[in-house]
Amino acid sequence: MRMTRRRFLTLSAAAVLPGRARAASQSWRGIAFGGEVSITITGRADRLAADLKALTLRMRQIEARFTLFDPGSDLRRLNRLGRALLGPDLDAVLEVAQAVHDATDGMFDPTVQSLWLDLAEGRTPDLGRIGLGQLRREGGDLVLGPGQQLTLNGIAQGFAADQLRDMLRARGYARALVDMGEQAALGGHFRLGIEDPAAGPVGRVSIRNAAVATSSPGAMRIGGRNHILHPRGGAALWSTVTVVAGQAALADAASTAFCLMDVPAMRRARDRLGLHRVLYVDRDGDVRSL
Repeated sequence: MRMTRRRFLTLSAAAVLPGRARAASQSWRGIAFGGEVSITITGRADRLAADLKALTLRMRQIEARFTLFDPGSDLRRLNRLGRALLGPDLDAVLEVAQAVHDATDGMFDPTVQSLWLDLAEGRTPDLGRIGLGQLRREGGDLVLGPGQQLTLNGIAQGFAADQLRDMLRARGYARALVDMGEQAALGGHFRLGIEDPAAGPVGRVSIRNAAVATSSPGAMRIGGRNHILHPRGGAALWSTVTVVAGQAALADAASTAFCLMDVPAMRRARDRLGLHRVLYVDRDGDVRSL
């Protein structure tokens, strides 16, 4: 797996086939989440078309909620209007975001989108608009604080990977790897390579019924800064962080925050969130594990 915030999904899955049922495969390819998408499933021939359609529809539904690439997405509408209906998907994502925000002393904060816009448009960043605590709920609506905007790029793709994995499990699939840059495994074991933008390949992890997410601040830059922005104006401490957890959304958010945190703080957050493993790469390309 490449250690960048990729915008494509690859999914491969195999079902448990009763008796002598013959296995068949079907695939779908297209564009979603700002990049190429491919889904391949193997199972009973009489079910593949319906299962594949259900997966692609769910993927499109999540994309329409959370992408920043589409001006008509629910998230872009929320940022534009400052409030939006709090549906089940957004509620679930914000629940994980809040848990990671609390465990990391605010280092994971989706309201940094306003900093992105400041940097992209050449303005001095306004840290006063940053803070997940400024969000509030009014009836069924989520309301942003003054001047706030959200980015869910550090969690939504993990959420999508979890959702597709859960769908496959419910439909009788026993082995699957959903790869959206954040990997969610059903069954296993799956061995995944860890690559640092500067040092190149630095190791591997093996997962079974678990998830992996990796963040590399230097993989992309905005306004002369690394793309993982510190909510208090600080700088990233690590070149790459990989997190193994039960859920891809949790691993996704934690890996983002951990890039900004020292080792004792990462260890406390790891224990509080129940993460399986944390690997972090320093500026010299050395890999350490928690």
